[in-house]
Amino acid sequence: MKKTSILLVSLMVVVSLLMSACGPAATEAPPAEEPTEEPAVEESTEEPVEEPTEEPAEEPASEAIEIRWFIGLGAGGNPEEIEVEEAFVERFNAEHGDQYTLVMDIVPNETAYDVLKTQIASGDVPDIVGPVGVRGLASFEGAWLDLSPYIEAADYDLSDFNPELVEFYQFGTDQQLFLPFAVYPAALFYNKDLFDEAGLDYPPHEWGAPYADGDEWTFDKLRDLAMFLTVDADGNDAAMEEFDPDNIVQFGYDGTWQDIRADWTYFGAASFVGPDGNAQMPEVWRDAAHWYYDGMWSDWFIPNSSYVNSDLLAQGNPFGSGKVAMCPTKSWYTCCTQDATNYDIAAIPSYEGDITSELHADTFGILKAVENPEAAFGVLSLFVGEYAPDLLEVYGGLPARTSQQGEAMDTMAENFPDLDLQVFVDALNYPDNPSHESAMPNFLKASDTYATFGGTYETTPGLDLDAELDKLVEDLQAVFDEVQ
Repeated sequence: MKKTSILLVSLMVVVSLLMSACGPAATEAPPAEEPTEEPAVEESTEEPVEEPTEEPAEEPASEAIEIRWFIGLGAGGNPEEIEVEEAFVERFNAEHGDQYTLVMDIVPNETAYDVLKTQIASGDVPDIVGPVGVRGLASFEGAWLDLSPYIEAADYDLSDFNPELVEFYQFGTDQQLFLPFAVYPAALFYNKDLFDEAGLDYPPHEWGAPYADGDEWTFDKLRDLAMFLTVDADGNDAAMEEFDPDNIVQFGYDGTWQDIRADWTYFGAASFVGPDGNAQMPEVWRDAAHWYYDGMWSDWFIPNSSYVNSDLLAQGNPFGSGKVAMCPTKSWYTCCTQDATNYDIAAIPSYEGDITSELHADTFGILKAVENPEAAFGVLSLFVGEYAPDLLEVYGGLPARTSQQGEAMDTMAENFPDLDLQVFVDALNYPDNPSHESAMPNFLKASDTYATFGGTYETTPGLDLDAELDKLVEDLQAVFDEVQ
């Protein structure tokens, strides 16, 4: 919850481009000029006419369409990745060189946003951009090509994708802006040792199922467990009158490495941008803000900023410290659990009857200004289809294609044999739509604005929280107005 970090499928129908080549008129010009000498004309007209008729038959191989692939907004710029990408491009061109010539344009991540922005402004845009996450895509809202007509023209089969993922990539429009590729669904990570020590049943693994005692699995139920699992140095839990909030040695819950939009979205998918384009505070997020704030400053089961950055909680990796019982986060966090080795994953609780599993997802996009959208879509189809397994090996993630998830889970199980990985797969039925990383006017400055608020409420007790939330809306509106 505290630190915004960051980090960090396959049978498809490929668009077939019909290419034709005609002999240039210039090759027929000599015969047109030579009829002044009849004998010579008869012989000379045969050579120029016959030779050009053979050359066009070979021209399609030399007229492959160049596809510039922009890499840098997301993964792909590390030396070890570049080495694999270069080998991939070599293989791709060997297998599809009669149609396309794939050329990489690798830009360092720290400058990629500005470089792409400049390219868009100049009209010299790449053909394909990616891999890139939702936040990166949202940074260029309005610049992406609607793939719908190309999907229809190719009779492109979407049935191998979870329909929720297809809709997710419409970004709240009636356009299919992207196709699913790599996904990182969220689940509730929990420390089995801490549950066992407390004599508590584990959270349910089945989405929508009740807790072991029959109670509905909600955020209120999670709060009850989290308070019991929060312990001070004398062994008192957070529900006891003797509990000492200044000497907590174990916490019940933390949204590790997530900002406030991510934290609040587990209560329900929403946005700071209202239907009219103005700033808003969705009621479900207001409820979530109170739940989290109370959890830090009065119920004590969520670590505040001072605890998060302490040695106790591994200086910013609370669940990984082994001192936090539950943490909702994405599948990529399996990389970083450190001392919390004996853990498993469960379903996210519901709030007011709705379940939301946040989704991080990477894919490839095509810009509206692309010169040859048909060719770009053809290559994109290959990227998320025939070559998806190869690219997923480079960039990671769970395949978005259902037909590939079984094999991917088997591979992941070799590294994480004790995790119920089906929980991640089932989480794809509950993606946050709109995404917690969705677009906002003046995106980067708006992000800084809500991050500043997050820093305040994570470090300051005693706030009039509703007043602060209302002030956040005012601040966001001022930022939005700068570009509207």
